[in-house]
Amino acid sequence: MTIEKLYEIYLRHPSIQTDTRLLRPGDLFFALKGPNFNGNQFAAKALELGAAYVIIDEGEDSAQLIKVPDVLKALQDLALHHRRQFNIPFIAITGSNGKTTTKELIHAVLSSTYTTYTTKGNLNNHIGIPLTILSVRTDAQLAVIEMGANHQKEIEGYCRYALPTHGIITNIGKAHLEGFGGPEGVKKGKGELYDFLRSHNGTAFVLTDSPDLTEMSTGIPYVVTYGTHDAGIIGTTVPTADSFLHVGITHGATTGPIHTQLVGNYNLPNILAAVAVGKYFRVTDDRIRQSIEAYTPSNSRSQLIEKDGLHIILDAYNANPSSMRAAIENFAHFQGPRVLILGAMAELGPESLHEHQGIVDLIAKYPWQQVVLVGGDFQKLGHPYIGFDNSKQAAEWLRNAQLKDSYVLIKGSRSTKMEDVLT
Repeated sequence: MTIEKLYEIYLRHPSIQTDTRLLRPGDLFFALKGPNFNGNQFAAKALELGAAYVIIDEGEDSAQLIKVPDVLKALQDLALHHRRQFNIPFIAITGSNGKTTTKELIHAVLSSTYTTYTTKGNLNNHIGIPLTILSVRTDAQLAVIEMGANHQKEIEGYCRYALPTHGIITNIGKAHLEGFGGPEGVKKGKGELYDFLRSHNGTAFVLTDSPDLTEMSTGIPYVVTYGTHDAGIIGTTVPTADSFLHVGITHGATTGPIHTQLVGNYNLPNILAAVAVGKYFRVTDDRIRQSIEAYTPSNSRSQLIEKDGLHIILDAYNANPSSMRAAIENFAHFQGPRVLILGAMAELGPESLHEHQGIVDLIAKYPWQQVVLVGGDFQKLGHPYIGFDNSKQAAEWLRNAQLKDSYVLIKGSRSTKMEDVLT
């Protein structure tokens, strides 16, 4: 089965699933396999559920079973073939922090004017990215693709079948240090997006506040800048009485004040990136402002939740030393009683204890009503704060703490499931 013939089948059945629980009649089912699962074992089940065809790499092919050497490679090759049918901007977004929020803000801005397709949720890996590309329909005018990575050469691989024309690296921070091999490995790995743009006559949107990104973007044919200084789009936070982020654009756009529903000044670069992309693609200033103001965060990202007399900032989707520091330092300037409930950070390798100690030292610089540290390497350190093994224990503590009218920051790596503190 050639990719061209498989593509003809895909055009007749453009809905793809890799999970039989989500399968609908007429879908294509790709029987992916990994260390702990084998989709080939569900081929018959997929056909029973109404799959038009099942792509397998084990067993025998038949009228509805299409055997290929490698199902994952077939999925990625199919995505590349589909991508090549489009002559529209494909914007790739990666970075250590803020990828999904930036992606969603940019999608909101561009969708106000263009038919725009984007990554659903955080499907930003070797399976999610080809599925995102294959979800792009013929009416598309723009596509926004989020790229996550935890080791070098990963972004490079994604670029081979996403073929981005434009790109954004939100920042370079201390995320996935173990997989990348340290901070320099993070720069090299994330910089693979810039490498692709540099060699393919692409355009990069670059945060001038980051010396790393400014240096790394050297040689890219087209660069659009944003930041708090020396940029095409310049903006700053506007102090207000509430907890939300308010932004003033001082150069490059006349949006007026942008009153967001995001919490945390660390979201300023994400907002400025969306403004810069919107201006570049000729979205009107009013639509840029309205789209950003209408965006409501979800999935435990910078959410403000009012519950049981508490003002809870749930930023628990993920954490690394860079994002943890930014969240703590921003939260330290809130007015009123402040409570920290922080989960351990994952994938930091040999630096993990050192990085967790750095967070404990940072916490000690500010006064808090209470501090709760949960799980992982926080439990291996000597510190004066409340400690728990898991988020369920922290949830019980919060229910019994009798806090009133306090601000509570909940943050931690995915593995600590800090959103469970609110259950």
